[in-house]
Amino acid sequence: MPRSHPLELVRNIGIAAHIDAGKTTTTERILFYTGKTHKMGEVHEGAATMDWMEQEQERGITITSAATSCFWSGSNKDKPEHKINIIDTPGHVDFTVEVERSLRVLDGCVAVFCAVGGVQPQSETVWRQANKYGVPRIIYINKMDRLGADFFTVVQRVKERLGANAAPIQIPIGAESAYLGYVDLITMRAAVYDTDDDKGKTFRETDIPEEMKARAAEWREKMIEAIADFDDSIMERFLEGVEISESDIRVALRKGTIANKIVPIISGSSFKNKGVQAMVDAVVDFLPSPLDVGGVGGVNPKTEEEVQRNPDDKAPFSALAFKIMSDKYVGRLTYIRVYSGMLKKGSPVAITYRDPQTNDFRVRTERVGRILEMHANSRNDIDEVYAGEIVGVIGLGDVNTGHTVCDENNLVALESIKFPEPVIQIAIEPKSKADQEKLGTSLQRLAQEDPTFRVFTDPESGQTIISGMGELHLEIIVDRLNREFGVQANQGKPQVAYRETVRTLAKGEGRFIRQTGGSGQYGHCWISIEPQAPGTGFVFENKVVGGSIPKEYIPACEKGVREALDTGVIAGYPVVDVKVTLLEGSYHEVDSNENAFKQAGIIAFKEAMKKANPVIKEPIMHVEVTTPEQNVGDVVGDINSRRGRMEGMEPAMGGVTIINAHVPLSEMFGYVTTLRSLTQGRAQPNVTPSHYEEVPNNIATEIVAKAAGGR
Repeated sequence: MPRSHPLELVRNIGIAAHIDAGKTTTTERILFYTGKTHKMGEVHEGAATMDWMEQEQERGITITSAATSCFWSGSNKDKPEHKINIIDTPGHVDFTVEVERSLRVLDGCVAVFCAVGGVQPQSETVWRQANKYGVPRIIYINKMDRLGADFFTVVQRVKERLGANAAPIQIPIGAESAYLGYVDLITMRAAVYDTDDDKGKTFRETDIPEEMKARAAEWREKMIEAIADFDDSIMERFLEGVEISESDIRVALRKGTIANKIVPIISGSSFKNKGVQAMVDAVVDFLPSPLDVGGVGGVNPKTEEEVQRNPDDKAPFSALAFKIMSDKYVGRLTYIRVYSGMLKKGSPVAITYRDPQTNDFRVRTERVGRILEMHANSRNDIDEVYAGEIVGVIGLGDVNTGHTVCDENNLVALESIKFPEPVIQIAIEPKSKADQEKLGTSLQRLAQEDPTFRVFTDPESGQTIISGMGELHLEIIVDRLNREFGVQANQGKPQVAYRETVRTLAKGEGRFIRQTGGSGQYGHCWISIEPQAPGTGFVFENKVVGGSIPKEYIPACEKGVREALDTGVIAGYPVVDVKVTLLEGSYHEVDSNENAFKQAGIIAFKEAMKKANPVIKEPIMHVEVTTPEQNVGDVVGDINSRRGRMEGMEPAMGGVTIINAHVPLSEMFGYVTTLRSLTQGRAQPNVTPSHYEEVPNNIATEIVAKAAGGR
């Protein structure tokens, strides 16, 4: 089966934005206009194609990113047919993992903004994530039909708050209930939607209304100025007053968008079916194909040499597994983005990844059973897949998010995906004996799907602890346990994921000597421990000289230190941001072995840490509250009562104030409920993990007492 569309006609895009900006509604309209669906699903009716999980339909939010493909020949059928692979992502910060992994494998992104809300907190997070991966994007300002819609203020906010060289390529005709269509600044023609056609399929192309001609000319000049910032030939003609052709503008816009030098902006109202076709035209015109993005870099796991994989069907096969799903019909489903080569069903493939514990590469061989073209939660079997495509595959048993799937004779490990650490944890226990057996396997399957969800057993209490990105995240996990896996579980109170670290440099000696008849145990080492910059993690350095510890026992010492990191000396929390240096030691010809040196490493670490002025750190959340001006005093007072630290306040459009603060996570439980009652539900909070900070002494004493009581 040959490739259906040449690579230059393929677009891999994501739809990303703040909660309630209209991502899923926009995706539903794209599917309708491209002929993929024959009925528009509405989020508020629980009928959206892309929100297929029961929890999504009940809550009206997107929880998991869904992938689909559709085909588009332009709103005037004037373009060759393009294949568009779309991923609709969640807006809620608790599900940030879905946005992170989607942006890692996409070539372009449509950032949706609400014409009333403008640049909201989560839109900034998504923007930063797209910057991190260098993803070209276009902006779609949605909800132009809503009361208070203001296209030009949102454009200004985008420039100020996101620092983007953003330029409207069309401006709206009217706003709120009078929103009729738009003026295309490239062609200088107007598109007016027929009031009789509620599906929005038909619109008239007309001359620009008389009252809008001056404004359209002004914004066209601004658009050309924005292009001239990075295109010298356009700048020359612009300064000389020479007319710039439509095709030259399109070429320059495409080049600038792909290079992340300009962000085209368009307007619309997805719910009222206006402007979506023009947005899909912009996706095809300005966002890159896999060929425009070019090759992807990786490492040969055998030699650790850098290698490049180009988007070419004839190149060796390479793909990145970016999402794992448990499907009750087909079992374990792995979403992959193919970067090079082609894959046939039934083929053997190599799985490569770097082990986070040892930092060594691992290589395994698996066989691909089936290849599926995905449409939300329905699927279509295909025989082969080519470079630039996004598909689901079945048969890869032990593959996790971020692993590379490649040709077994041409190994490569592509750059993996880094995820934020979980910040909140709760104890969970099965309601009955029957649930007990299923609980462990169900939680492990959910942890494989979601890298920001962790499961572990507390060694002291024996409780099963689950940790995640927020209260909603864990609530959904418990709900899924019940619905998808049939496991009834009780949950404890949320707990904070505290960490321990040190303030000063200190040395410690580890001596492990046992004599039990016959050969004994002898391990002896000296280590030093010192603080590292926050977020650095753990660093181990070997400075043993002269063979005071034989080479073969050095890894055992490191293993012991790594094991000791899991339980600190103050309250038993994991230790972070420290550097441990192995200095010297001694050994016994007969009695020394790996276990003895591992135990010596544990003892030395504990001793050194006690002397290094250890402290407890707690997660601090960045809290951004958008509240009406009259509630500012109450909101600030409440933040202060939670040990919060104010970072600033700024007025925003619509008579609201945006309050920024840093608040310890331990004080944030139930915050949303309190905020709603303080402001009669009118304030909007956005809580994101920020960093770790040292805990005040009085709080540290409480934490230590609580930890001692739990033992």
